[in-house]
Amino acid sequence: MRDITLKQIAETLGISITTVSKALKNYPDVSAKTKKAVLDLAHSLSYTPNSFAVNLRTKESRTIGLIIPEVVHHFFSSVINGIIDEAEKHGYLVIILQSSESLELEKKQMELLMNKRVDGIIMSLSNESNDDEHIREVMRKEIPFVMFDKISKLIPCSKVIINDQKAAFEAVSHLIQKGCKKIAHIRGPVNPQNAIDRFLGYKKALEKNNIPYDPKLVYTCKNVTFEEGRLFAEQIAAEHADVDGVFVITDLVAVGVLDYFNEVNIKVPQQVRVIGFSNWFMSQVITPKLSTVNQPSFEMGTAAFRLLLEEMNAKKDMTSFKTRTIELETQVIARDSTL
Repeated sequence: MRDITLKQIAETLGISITTVSKALKNYPDVSAKTKKAVLDLAHSLSYTPNSFAVNLRTKESRTIGLIIPEVVHHFFSSVINGIIDEAEKHGYLVIILQSSESLELEKKQMELLMNKRVDGIIMSLSNESNDDEHIREVMRKEIPFVMFDKISKLIPCSKVIINDQKAAFEAVSHLIQKGCKKIAHIRGPVNPQNAIDRFLGYKKALEKNNIPYDPKLVYTCKNVTFEEGRLFAEQIAAEHADVDGVFVITDLVAVGVLDYFNEVNIKVPQQVRVIGFSNWFMSQVITPKLSTVNQPSFEMGTAAFRLLLEEMNAKKDMTSFKTRTIELETQVIARDSTL
């Protein structure tokens, strides 16, 4: 069955296509009687607007693209909810793509979104991202663009971030305040800025408290997984049995650390204290409950969309737009693993 058009409705009622269009949009210069006739016929014929034709006229797709490293990760799933919640309020659909921490896939997805002519793009970089040419192509095409969480400081776009260095500093300071004197760090891969900043925060906390930095106490994740948490916990126990604190890049990895320590009967927090990052829901249900840094993920999503909307509206209205960075607050949440 072919789609019903405005022309067919107009011919059936003996009125102009313009009048039909105005009636469907509830224009005040169309009589109530005509509006009712148009709406009743449109409903009986199951008429739906041709969004492609509308997009051609308005030069808007009313869609945005979102590229994230992982959909299943609690942090990113919460960011997605924030973006979708805000986008729906403004009549936008969100195309969600997962880079799976792959630079090549990230490049293909960026090209796909540009070809789909989305109105704007929100993105968190993959761990492999060390080449930003595909992002600069978006900038050259003047497509509104916002980065969040894992960002590049070299890209001149709007961003939504936390102060990862400050948050990590406070997490490690919390361990020190609890009496830890030899603290290991399970860090993220070398590329993402947030992993770099959390590592720097770790070092600064040690330095401020006159604790010597030992590179042998730093373990680098490749994929940031539960399994890596278990592996590095085993290595810490074997290589540095006197470690009394562990600061972990994310809660997912930290849960792996706790799982291994529980398995081999290393008591947390009596023998070693552990703190994670992001306030993943699992941090509250594992035993012992995991201390962590609360990262406001839902708020990050809403803020990212609002920034993108500002830029999209500026482009539509042909007005100037100045990029800006929004920094959200974090806080240490002390639970059983550091008490």
